[in-house]
Amino acid sequence: MNNAIYLKHTQKIINYTSLLLFICTLLLTACGKNGNIGADSANNPTAKKDVDNTIPIGIAFAQTSNVALLGQEGTDGVKVAQKYFNDNGGINGKPIKLIFQDTGGDEVGAINAFQTLINQDKVVGIIGPTLSQQAFSSDPIADRDQVPVIGASNTAKGIPEIGEYVSRVSASVAVVAPYAVKAALKQNPHIKRVAVFYADNDAFSKSETEIFQKTVKDLNLDLVTVQKFETTDTDFQAQASSAINLKPDLAIASGLAVDGGNLVKQLRELGYHGLIIGGNGFNTSHIFSVCRALCDGVIVAQAYSPEYQSKINTAFRQVFQSQYHREPPQVTAQAFTALQVYVEALKSLDKKRQINNLKLPQLRKELNQELLKLTYQTPLGEIAFTPVGDVIQKEFYVAQLKMEPNGVNGKFALLNTK
Repeated sequence: MNNAIYLKHTQKIINYTSLLLFICTLLLTACGKNGNIGADSANNPTAKKDVDNTIPIGIAFAQTSNVALLGQEGTDGVKVAQKYFNDNGGINGKPIKLIFQDTGGDEVGAINAFQTLINQDKVVGIIGPTLSQQAFSSDPIADRDQVPVIGASNTAKGIPEIGEYVSRVSASVAVVAPYAVKAALKQNPHIKRVAVFYADNDAFSKSETEIFQKTVKDLNLDLVTVQKFETTDTDFQAQASSAINLKPDLAIASGLAVDGGNLVKQLRELGYHGLIIGGNGFNTSHIFSVCRALCDGVIVAQAYSPEYQSKINTAFRQVFQSQYHREPPQVTAQAFTALQVYVEALKSLDKKRQINNLKLPQLRKELNQELLKLTYQTPLGEIAFTPVGDVIQKEFYVAQLKMEPNGVNGKFALLNTK
């Protein structure tokens, strides 16, 4: 009796086990037929793109560190662009998907962000990094792996020359910086003595100060002192005092918003009353909260103006203002433009051949070739690219910071430099 019961239970266990094995076999077969996201996505570079029909574009901006404010402006720009272009049909019906990686404020952070976007996130192209200093380390990785990268805030000399897959929509400092010096001379034709300050630990600032110093000499002005600092500095008393003792008529500073703003503040507090020119790192409203009322009067050359009249700039400005309730800054406009370049180049390529049918390495290669061929109507004005990937831009501006009486709010007021 006991043996019969035992055999009956054993048979039940065998039957249940067989049933479970049969179900698992069916599930595995189904996964093998339909589940390309897992195992196949590593071997088939088009799998990730095909499954959800989105086009992944990598965004490598600083979300942390002392350059996070600048990185945030870039992030704002690509997010506005993503919504705008997806609302208008994306890439011929295929939506754009932005994938963000934090570069931090150093080269290691940028390298890690690029490697993740390329190898893990399988993006078709990258926008970034935030700083030129970072670009000299991270862009060679994208070029080596044949992944297009567009710099939205990299203005140092030599960025596009890093490689075939590197381009930028941020005009070279060599083009933009001289406009500010000429505007200062128009305001005060008696300027003769010039003091220059720059961040010695930042590739962009070092590149920019070379242009400023050359412009000063070319205009037959006296360069009375060159003072160095670092972007992490907060105390500029020594540099400011040394310069003021030489009685300059004009001070020129190349740095980022926080260090540059503190330098301006301390120059004014120590009694300097002459004109001040800020470099491209000053092109952000975040500087207002640093030097506050003492920001008033600083002159900055710009590659973007909210007042530029065009259909795309009006649309960009309206979307940005509705979300952030202020005027869009330069880096935001440049980041928007960088994504616009990708969108229009992908649309153009997709009309020639369905991009969803291209393997990822081939898509990256053909996208890079296509984006260099086109001309774009952007918030920056009409732009195109040189054969090496440098931006060709027609419109440039000079603005002067005008602070409100409360010393908190301000604006970049355009100067007439004609």
